[in-house]
Amino acid sequence: MVDLLIISFGVILLALLLFHEKNGSSKIALLIKTALSSLFIITALIHPHSSAGYYPYLLGGLFLCLNGDVCLALRGEVAFKMGLIAFLLGHILYILGFQSLVAIREWVSIGAFAIWIISLLVFFWLRPHLGGMVVPVTAYIVVITGMATGALAIFWKAGCPFSAKVVILCGAVSFYFSDVFVARDKFIKKEFLNRLIGLPLYYLGQFLLAFSAGLIK
Repeated sequence: MVDLLIISFGVILLALLLFHEKNGSSKIALLIKTALSSLFIITALIHPHSSAGYYPYLLGGLFLCLNGDVCLALRGEVAFKMGLIAFLLGHILYILGFQSLVAIREWVSIGAFAIWIISLLVFFWLRPHLGGMVVPVTAYIVVITGMATGALAIFWKAGCPFSAKVVILCGAVSFYFSDVFVARDKFIKKEFLNRLIGLPLYYLGQFLLAFSAGLIK
């Protein structure tokens, strides 16, 4: 029942966020986005968790992503850079959480290689438009690719329940692809389509990761 309420409230807030993003109501969008992002932290907090290694990193990552959401909603170059740093640190915590389930030395696979190839293609797509942001964006791409690679390793090799593996992998992949649309909006073409696709992917990813806290045994 609680999960259903969380999902329903989240969908309503996401719809309101997209509406105000479309209409350029930046202050209202900031308030809604903050509430929606706080909801995925509440989701992680209220679910029982038995993994002392995974949960603290997950929760820390969610808090950092909330900070990143607020920064990106503020607009401006400084805010964007602060948001980038917050998300980068958040992904590092996710990586640490994932390695508590599967050691990093076991993350090498054909699937992992494919993820790194996709990231390399994204980098070459963005590279002509990055200007002075090439170093921080490159660092971010490396870290988020590592995060997605860790989720894939959990799916194939972790000893946790299958439901947890699926939720973590789908959450990480959704988050990964949502950032492609953030990058497209920032560096390639600013349009509402980026938010229309990217925001649902982002919140799907974050909520799935938040729900995974109660699935790890």
